[in-house]
Amino acid sequence: MTSRRARNGTSDGRVQGGVIGDRPSRLLIFLKRQRRLMRPVLALLLLAILVAGGIVLLRRSATETDFAPIRARLIQLLPLHIATISVTGRRLTSEDALMQALGTSVGQPIFGFSVKAARDRIDRLPFVDHVVVERHMPDTVVVQLTERSPFAVWQDHGRFTLINRDGAAVADQTMVGPGNEKNAQAFLQLPLVVGDGANVAAGELIDALGQQPVVRDFVAAAVRVGDRRWNLSLKDGTTVMLPEGHDPEALARLARYQGDMRLLERPVISIDMRLPDRMVIHQVPAPDAPRTPDGSGDAPAGTTTATFPGYGKPASTTPKSDDHASAAHTSTDRTSPPHSTPAHPHVAAPAPHTPSPQALTPRAPGVIHQTSPGDDQPLPPPVPLAPPDGGQN
Repeated sequence: MTSRRARNGTSDGRVQGGVIGDRPSRLLIFLKRQRRLMRPVLALLLLAILVAGGIVLLRRSATETDFAPIRARLIQLLPLHIATISVTGRRLTSEDALMQALGTSVGQPIFGFSVKAARDRIDRLPFVDHVVVERHMPDTVVVQLTERSPFAVWQDHGRFTLINRDGAAVADQTMVGPGNEKNAQAFLQLPLVVGDGANVAAGELIDALGQQPVVRDFVAAAVRVGDRRWNLSLKDGTTVMLPEGHDPEALARLARYQGDMRLLERPVISIDMRLPDRMVIHQVPAPDAPRTPDGSGDAPAGTTTATFPGYGKPASTTPKSDDHASAAHTSTDRTSPPHSTPAHPHVAAPAPHTPSPQALTPRAPGVIHQTSPGDDQPLPPPVPLAPPDGGQN
C-alpha cells in the first residue's frame, strides 16, 4: 500500500497533477464567478460616481466663468478652427450687427462659442424673426435667417416711417435713422407711399401692383391724393393718375398697353386714367415746337386721348374733383385732364399750358414735398420731376 502511494503520489496521500489533492473548494469557485460578474458593475458604479461628482461641482459653482480658463485652454489644444461662416436669408439685417451677435469669426476655434447664446443674441436683432445656428464639422458655421420685413415706407411731411401691412409703424425704426447708411439698399427695396392716409390704404394698392409686375417695376412711389385715390410716380418722372376705387382694373389696362405699345417707356408727361371711359396722355413737346406768342415759353404739349370700355360707372367728360378737405398739408392732385370734345372723344381739345421740357429733366433724388391745395408750386414726384399741369385742379 505504501509503495503504491509512492508510485502514484506523495507520501501524504495527495495525487500529483491536482486531480484529487488540488481540487478548489466550492467557495473559491463561487467567488471567482462573482468576480467576473462584478467587473462591469464596478465600472458602471465608478462612472456614476464621476458624473454625480461633476453635477455637484457644477451646482456649487456660481457661474460658468469659473470654468472659463480651463475651457479656453482645452479649446486651444484642439486643432479645429472656423474656415467658413455661411449666412443665408439676410436682406435687412446689418452684416456687422449679425457677426457681432454671432460672437465668433473666421480663424477662431469652432468650439469657442456657444451656439445657444449666439442664437439668442441674433433673435434679438431688428427684423429677425427666427434664426438657426449650427456647427458643421470640421470647420463651418451655418447661420440661416428668417427676417420679419416691414411692408412699406411711408413718407409723411418729409418724415420716413417703416410700416406694417395694417399701416402701423413697426416697433423698430433703426433702418431709417441716422447712422444707418449701410441699410439704404434694403430701405430702397421697400415700396414708398406718400401722403396723409397713404399708410392705411397702401396694402390694397401694393397687392394690385403685385399682380402687374410689368407696371410695378416702373413705379418709384405712390402718392395718396385727397385720401381717396392714387397717383403713381414712375422712375422716369411720368405721373399716372389712377381712378378712385378701380386700381386693379386700371393697372391691368396699363399693363396691357405696356405690352402692346411700350407706353411706360415713352417720353410722356402724364397718363390720366381717372375718367371711366378714356385715357388721356400728355406728351412731351417736340424740341422744335413753336414758342408762345409772347415768347415767354413753349407751346402746349401734345395730347392724345384713347377711349375704352368704362370701369362700370357712367362716363363723364370731366373727372371728379379731388377732395381737399383732408388738410392743408395733404399731397394734392395737381393735374386734371384737358376737356375733350364730347361729340368726338378721339379728338382732344388743346391742353393747358405745360412747363417747359427742360423743367422735366431728372434731378438727384430727394424728399417729396407735400403742398397745400392753395399752393401754386407743383408737387414733385419721388424721383423729383415737376408735375405735368402746374397748379390746376
